Amino acid sequence: MDEGLISKKDLLEQTDITYGQLYRWKRKKLIPDDWFIRKSTFTGQETFFPKEKMIERINRIKELKDHLSLDELANALSPKKKDIKISKKDFIERNIVSSNAVTIFEEQFGELDTITFQTSLYLYLFDKSLETGEVGWEEGKQIIQTLHDHFPKLEEKRASLVVLRKMGVVTVLLVTNPDDLYVDEKTKVAVLLDIETELDKLLNSLVTGGF
Repeated sequence: MDEGLISKKDLLEQTDITYGQLYRWKRKKLIPDDWFIRKSTFTGQETFFPKEKMIERINRIKELKDHLSLDELANALSPKKKDIKISKKDFIERNIVSSNAVTIFEEQFGELDTITFQTSLYLYLFDKSLETGEVGWEEGKQIIQTLHDHFPKLEEKRASLVVLRKMGVVTVLLVTNPDDLYVDEKTKVAVLLDIETELDKLLNSLVTGGF
């Protein structure tokens, strides 16, 4: 069996959830359908899951389910279903991103009064990219513009933000399968962020901050 997968039986044991919970969360779209992987085994067809992603997602659901309904969780865990808004003042005061990140965003798209979840995600990814030390503010503007222009096209697909640098020139990509990303030896992968992982971290910051 692929070492990156975990069987349904082992998943239920390790996460201490029931079969009913697992499939109820699937029906509510808390867990993507494509994470349920059917494989042939010597006992017949069995269901497997991407181990790290699945355990991380279940732990996140268990953390938040006492504070949010399943429908609210479904919205919270999906980058396309966010109705959440927060004032710019509260967003900055919580130190979710640096005030510089907000300033640079406003230079491109105008002053923000309230911040939607999608905008907060763009700001968060931009700020995380700056934290790597591999991109500067001007290059960061390319990141914001690329997210603004193309992230909505990805719908419910799992994607990663990739920033490449070659001979001082930066290229920003949104890719759905970074595991198969290959570059020549003169190109450096300056930033590689799994958007769903970062989204979960952002959500946690917002929820624990009383959002």
